[in-house]
Amino acid sequence: MGVELFDMKAVLPSVCESFIDHLKFEKNFSSATITAYQRDLRSFVGSHPNILQASSDDIKKFIADLNRRGQGPSSIARLLSCLRSFYRYALREGLCAVNPAAVVRNPKGRSRLPKTLDVDQVNYLLNERPESDLEVRDCAMFELMYSSGIRLKELVGLNVNDVDLNEGFVHVLGKGNKERIAPVGRAAIEAIRVWLATRKSLDLTSPLFTSRLGQRLSPRSVQLRLKKFSMQRIGTNGVNPHMLRHSFATHMLESSGDLRAVQTMLGHENIGTTQVYTHLDAGYLAKVYAQAHPRAKRKT
Repeated sequence: MGVELFDMKAVLPSVCESFIDHLKFEKNFSSATITAYQRDLRSFVGSHPNILQASSDDIKKFIADLNRRGQGPSSIARLLSCLRSFYRYALREGLCAVNPAAVVRNPKGRSRLPKTLDVDQVNYLLNERPESDLEVRDCAMFELMYSSGIRLKELVGLNVNDVDLNEGFVHVLGKGNKERIAPVGRAAIEAIRVWLATRKSLDLTSPLFTSRLGQRLSPRSVQLRLKKFSMQRIGTNGVNPHMLRHSFATHMLESSGDLRAVQTMLGHENIGTTQVYTHLDAGYLAKVYAQAHPRAKRKT
């Protein structure tokens, strides 16, 4: 599917259209991010039609108005990120002299830590023997998500040849069409082998996970199956695919203490993102820094 486009010419100046093309073709931003940035630009241009003449005060007033209307901190932070990127692009193209969004701070908001399952809950969820081909498939999907920490969209996009069951790796196409290799554990490998053995027709370019009709599963289908699966096995329908990813990251970090390795496996560009996913606090980071940085240790 292509990026959902607004009627750009009707609501945005040509420089905004060029900026969106820059994000799409040069930066390889995801479709969801591009659509959100289009919406943010349209909102700001609605108040400041000559966007290249907007000042820092204009942006601050616009954000204050959004805040009064109940806009959440994360949405405002995303809008600011959009404007900073837009003005960086405009500076590069020689269309403005300064980046007015660069000096505007993100709003403070409560840090919402992701919910996770503990190890016992994961074991109850995944250890019970499946009773049908659909449950065999579900076990393979959820074992793979917990084993490798891949995202829901990455899971449904996998083909059979993306998983190397002999070496224990999965080739993932992540955000921004960036490829990475994630390790796959023994339990997930066994579950995938059992699932593939149930398939009547199979080739290497077939979707790894399919519906009863042999079609590639949609993200929504996986979400609904996990709700049903978790209700049957651990008595709650509150488990979602992101929780399996969070649980993977948390349990890996608790066992290994290797923040950088977890960052790589999750496919995060910024280690600060990994910090949020894995519930790290400043004390832990300070400990890692003190142990690892060559100029952090005090002389004795």
